[in-house]
Amino acid sequence: MGKNAVMVDEIPFPSEFMMNTKPLPLMGHGITDIEIHFLQIKFTAIGVYLDPEIVSHLQQWKGKTGAELTENDEFFEAIVNAPVDKFLRVVVIKEIKGSQYGVQLESAIRDRLAEVDKYEEEEEEALEKIVEFFQSKYFKKDSVITYSFPATSATAKISSTIEGKEDSEIEVTNANVVEMIKKWYLGGSRGVSPTTISSLANNLSAELS
Repeated sequence: MGKNAVMVDEIPFPSEFMMNTKPLPLMGHGITDIEIHFLQIKFTAIGVYLDPEIVSHLQQWKGKTGAELTENDEFFEAIVNAPVDKFLRVVVIKEIKGSQYGVQLESAIRDRLAEVDKYEEEEEEALEKIVEFFQSKYFKKDSVITYSFPATSATAKISSTIEGKEDSEIEVTNANVVEMIKKWYLGGSRGVSPTTISSLANNLSAELS
C-alpha cells in the first residue's frame, strides 16, 4: 500500500483500487461502532471507492456543503443508483463470527426489502446463499470483506480474505438484494456507518464544487 495509504482508525486503506482496469479513488471512509456505558466498541473500518465519473450524475447538488449533503437521503439514493463502478472494502476491527455478520446483513436487507414489498422467494434464496457464504467463516482482526458493484450490471461480488485461509467469493445476481446491500452501506441517514456517510458527503461536496 505504501505511501498512498489512508489511515482509517489505524488501518491502512489504499488511496485507490483497480476495478475492471480502472482506478477508483477512495471517496469516503469511516467505521461501524456502538457505545455501551460510555465505552466505544468498534467493529469494522470501511472504505468506499467510486468511479470519479459519479460526479457527473450528482450535478444537481453542486454547491451544497458536506453537512447539507449528509442530511440529504436523495443525494445518497443518487449515489446508489448512479451507473458507475463502486467498491467497498470492510476491514474487521473486532473479531466476529461470519455467521453473526451474515445474520446482521440478512436482517438489514430483508427489512429494507419488506418495507418496499420486494421480499419474495427469489430474494429469500439470494439472502440464504449470502448467509451460507459467511456461515463457516471466522473473521479475525484485519480480515477483509469486499463488495464489488460493476456499473454494467445489477450484480455484486462479495469476497473475503482471512489470514491463513483461501480467499473466497460469491456472486449475488438478485438486483433487489444488490440494491439493498448498497443501501446498507451507502444509504444516507439509514446507512450502517454514519461516519462513512458524512465522509462521503464532505468529499463529494468538494468534488462537486
